[in-house]
Amino acid sequence: MSGEPSVVVEHVSKNFRQFSERNQTLKSAVMRGRVSRYRTFAALTDVSLRVREGETVGLIGGNGSGKSTLLKCIARILQPDSGTIRTRGRISALLEVGSGFHPELTGRENVYLSGAIHGLNRAKVSSLFDEIVAFAGVDDFIDEPVKNYSSGMYVRLGFSTAVAVRPDVLLADEILAVGDVDFQARCLARIEEMRRQGTTIVLVSHDLHNVAQFCSRAAWLDHGRLVEFGESRKVVASYSNSYRAGA
Repeated sequence: MSGEPSVVVEHVSKNFRQFSERNQTLKSAVMRGRVSRYRTFAALTDVSLRVREGETVGLIGGNGSGKSTLLKCIARILQPDSGTIRTRGRISALLEVGSGFHPELTGRENVYLSGAIHGLNRAKVSSLFDEIVAFAGVDDFIDEPVKNYSSGMYVRLGFSTAVAVRPDVLLADEILAVGDVDFQARCLARIEEMRRQGTTIVLVSHDLHNVAQFCSRAAWLDHGRLVEFGESRKVVASYSNSYRAGA
């Protein structure tokens, strides 16, 4: 760990619109005689944090706290309304089941497509292909369209592909939410291996035990605001105590 930041988030805010009435077309707006109605809610409000190179950071908090939104902003899937985000190196993101996969393509085709998106040529992907398929355990289905995969097969192949490209920064959202015990153990072992090799990892997880065990630091978000950012066990304890006090 060099101490240099791989991810810098500075004063980031992100708002969304929640519609109560929506005009789907211009015709519907004319016929109804009124505009769409919505309220604006803040998914993130003035969030700042730095993740050092080679560090593993966990994002924790309740549902709707802004964890996934922050991860998507770091991955450039969402654009913040204000603030800045800077990253260094190749980023690989596993943000939801089947993230980045085209449902009509086969598993094999999606692996090559994902590799190309991450800047790998076909020869490099071919050299990694057997490793990816073996880790995912989808040998018998690799030439089937992924739309026919179970959620477990989806996430196994997605995780295996995301880590095989040897990213400098891995962003992962609830990678252990789907999958059997064996897959979860292999995921944790691979994350630990990547951590030892110096990969920067930012992950969202509701499993506080894993965050305390595998993350050097943790960020606690609540209703889009950063409550605490520091040593993982301390932040997990603070969050757990707050949750119990509010129960």
